[in-house]
Amino acid sequence: MKKIAILAILLISQMGFSQDGGNEYKKRVLETAEVDVISSFYAQDGDNASVTGGIGTEQLTDFATDISVAIPLNADDVFTIDATISAYTSASSSNLDPFDSSGASRTGGDDDDRSYKSTAAITGSPWVESTGASKSDVWANGILSWSHSSADRNTIAGATVSFASEFDYTSFGFGGNFTKLFNQQNTEVGVKANIYLDKWDPRYPTELDSYIEAGGNLNSGFFSLIDILDENGNVINKNGTNVWSPFNTDLVTDTKRNTYSLSVSFSQILSKKAQISLFVDLVQQSGWLSNPMQRVYFADRSNYFVGNASSINNYTSATNTDVFQLSDDIERLPDTRTKIPIGARFNYYFNEFLALRTYYRYYQDDWGIVAHTVDFELPIKISDKFTLYPSYRYYTQTAADYFAPFDQHLSTETFYTSDYDLSKFNSNQYGFGIGYTDIFTKFHISKFGLKSIDLKYSSYERNTGLKAGIVSAGFKFVLD
Repeated sequence: MKKIAILAILLISQMGFSQDGGNEYKKRVLETAEVDVISSFYAQDGDNASVTGGIGTEQLTDFATDISVAIPLNADDVFTIDATISAYTSASSSNLDPFDSSGASRTGGDDDDRSYKSTAAITGSPWVESTGASKSDVWANGILSWSHSSADRNTIAGATVSFASEFDYTSFGFGGNFTKLFNQQNTEVGVKANIYLDKWDPRYPTELDSYIEAGGNLNSGFFSLIDILDENGNVINKNGTNVWSPFNTDLVTDTKRNTYSLSVSFSQILSKKAQISLFVDLVQQSGWLSNPMQRVYFADRSNYFVGNASSINNYTSATNTDVFQLSDDIERLPDTRTKIPIGARFNYYFNEFLALRTYYRYYQDDWGIVAHTVDFELPIKISDKFTLYPSYRYYTQTAADYFAPFDQHLSTETFYTSDYDLSKFNSNQYGFGIGYTDIFTKFHISKFGLKSIDLKYSSYERNTGLKAGIVSAGFKFVLD
């Protein structure tokens, strides 16, 4: 409905309000099948990787393609198939096993079947990408949806089913929506509900996984291959009293994560040139809400390392390329979370060449995060076929109650994370796009006519140092 509402804002001064009249002809909800194809390339870099406890490289690239096919079943019903494939490489995720220089996986089976000429060959660093199997993955998502409009087009009901999967996580979802239009379709009220039933196939930092696999014996398995160093760079006696051990060997105890969401929206056309929309969401999550891949370090516990002793003093610097600190624990967060976003949109049509789209959202949850989002887009029509889309987005949030930077948590805490997505930060995003529209679909691929093309680039930056850019291209085809 958002796309329909925005289109109405751009065209309403020329078309006027819809009148049913005598209902001599019932217009189809969707005249013919439509295919939308969107591809994007995303790249980021930063210094606060959560897999390595809040420091380290955040280099990541992602290439994604989404194909959406909308099929009119009759005059009133539309069936939509949406499929997305996203392939990414992540330096941060690769350091789930920072000691892997062979590409072998350490996430299951015999993790210790590898050979080295000496213990000095085993090094790692939060700042150096490992060649472990977790460095790349493919995320796939599929959504089936159905929408039915009443004969007078004042009532719309729909349902969706979705499935998503990646190497350590699967998600199954379903939901429904209901929309009612009043006042000659100038007023719209909508309700949407969704349920997502997700499941972890957990992967853990290699030192924690190997410790449990070896039954806590530092002379067995993977640990038999390595020297463990204390914070002064001395090789420890693995049979002594001052040795490394995880703070907690109980890892994921509940592989389920369930999400329940309810959204209520209201939209009103204020005039031939202005429209406002309001929404409020309620999201409730339960289950294992932490990420088992993410390390946490405690300031009140001794530090132990694997690698080059001379690099320990530079551990938090990117100049460290060959020593890695053994983790104290994985991220642990409450098993419930309630989120409440409240937002508004205001769109204004100045003339046939210029429009304004604005968006504001207030967000609060019971983990202590309060956030504000402001977004502006200014479509500029430069010809009958081309439109420019400059945009700007500002975001700011407070830190979660359970966040602390690298090595600043205490082992007396119940919950802890060093994931900078849960830290205090603000961000700026600048975007520019160009759109091409041909209502006559002169260009064809087989029986499909090209209706529109949209190209966009966005630059994103946080004050924590994370920088990212995304390029996307979208194509809409209609069946002749």
